[in-house]
Amino acid sequence: MWQYWLIAAGIFFIIEIITTGFLAFWLGIGAIIAMCVSFFIDNLIVQTVIFIISSVILILATKPLIKKFLKNNTSAETKTNAFSIIGKKAIVIKNIDKIDGSGQIKVDGEVWSAEGEDDTVIEKGTEVEILKIDGVRAIVTPIKK
Repeated sequence: MWQYWLIAAGIFFIIEIITTGFLAFWLGIGAIIAMCVSFFIDNLIVQTVIFIISSVILILATKPLIKKFLKNNTSAETKTNAFSIIGKKAIVIKNIDKIDGSGQIKVDGEVWSAEGEDDTVIEKGTEVEILKIDGVRAIVTPIKK
């Protein structure tokens, strides 16, 4: 009977390689544990119960660890590209006029098309804060001094 548990473990490990859930791995370990038990106990029901119990214990014992590991990786998100400039300060290098559709800012050495939060004209040389990105334009508001 041990051969069947070994085949089952191999199938679970192959499934784990194909998927990313990290569940089939513990089922494979449970099958290996059941295989070891099969050397001493011939009863298939006992072996299956051992397989189920060991798999469930392994899954439940490692679930908090896996969640913690995944949580740490996703919480360390780094803002990239356009969204990295949101909240930064910039200098207006070309008057921002929403009605005219013109305006540019310079932030982190890059020139961006910009428009004001409202319809007021923002003069060249004014320091602004970037509120959000709308398409290819930065939406800005003047910094009050």
